[in-house]
Amino acid sequence: MNTANTTSPFWSPGIRALNAYVPGEQPQADGWLKLNTNECPYPPSLRALQAVRDAVTEKLRLYPDPNGSALKGAIAKHFKLNPVQVFLGNGSDEVLGHTFLALLKHDKPILFPDISYGFYPVYCGLYGIAHTPVPLNARFEVDVADYRVPNGGIVLPNPNAPTGVALPLSDVRDVLEHNRESVVVIDEAYVDFGAQSAVALIPEFDNLLVVQTFSKSRALAGLRAGFALGHPALIAALDTVKNSFNSYPLDALALAGAQAALEDNAYLEKITNAVAQSRDWLTAELAKLRFKTLPSHANFVFTHHPARQAAWLAAQLRERRILVRHFAKPRIDDYLRISIGTQQECEMLVQSLQVILSAPLLQETSSQQSPQPSFKAGAVT
Repeated sequence: MNTANTTSPFWSPGIRALNAYVPGEQPQADGWLKLNTNECPYPPSLRALQAVRDAVTEKLRLYPDPNGSALKGAIAKHFKLNPVQVFLGNGSDEVLGHTFLALLKHDKPILFPDISYGFYPVYCGLYGIAHTPVPLNARFEVDVADYRVPNGGIVLPNPNAPTGVALPLSDVRDVLEHNRESVVVIDEAYVDFGAQSAVALIPEFDNLLVVQTFSKSRALAGLRAGFALGHPALIAALDTVKNSFNSYPLDALALAGAQAALEDNAYLEKITNAVAQSRDWLTAELAKLRFKTLPSHANFVFTHHPARQAAWLAAQLRERRILVRHFAKPRIDDYLRISIGTQQECEMLVQSLQVILSAPLLQETSSQQSPQPSFKAGAVT
């Protein structure tokens, strides 16, 4: 979002028309319960933290390895691939940005769900890429038959955001088999919380690119590390774009911390299982409060209440210093996206909702007639 209220004659012409991505609110004061940005509620692996500390040496005066060879090798080993099938970036957002420019800018429009990650249309606007949003069905699911049309590429987040709904691997295969002349990007930012990864299909499909991140399940959102996996020819295109922007996207601390986190599989399993258990508990508790929640395979839930407006609920929670995400967008403006916190944080949320929902409906009406806290209703994350 532009920080100024006005433009300047010095701006490039196309920038004025961009609707930039709006991240979730990040309060700077203490005392907030943040359930709005899908961060991991648990700390990073101790091995990752120690690796970062060990990397703080006088060598920081030198540039990091532009190829990230050690991290690439570790990722390749983890996924049983070759290092030439691995691309590194400053978080998966940068990886996706390079992907749109390197692999998805063609004459035909690219396809992605109409309710999905808000950066996709932003990249299209930034790079002048034609795109056609494909509506989710009435259950907010991707219907793979809708993607059997001519296109310049396909992007599918799995699980989807903000819905949390996941595609089975058989559906991903169907999309790949019916689009062998197009690049199919599977954005797996949340895959470790219960969905099936498409990495196993990479040897079979040279048009498949899988994008993952260290921000969610590896609890390293502050370190900014992401990667893509695919055929060497796809990776080569990404490297070409990367080296035209910034040859050193990952600093020495990120390279060290990400590798250590990747190699601590026991900790990954521990915290993802804890998140999944709290997610299932929260879903059950929300049902007791009459919320209707989509089946989630991510570290968040997408839910709505049949008798209370989502914006009002978000405002009421915010008054109690609890942040959740509300998107004032078609089809989903009655929904809240709630990140999964620790079990204690989930219990605090439920207790607050119990108090809020015990108030008479009249309070909702009167509250909406008075000034409300401002909410960033920007792109979906």
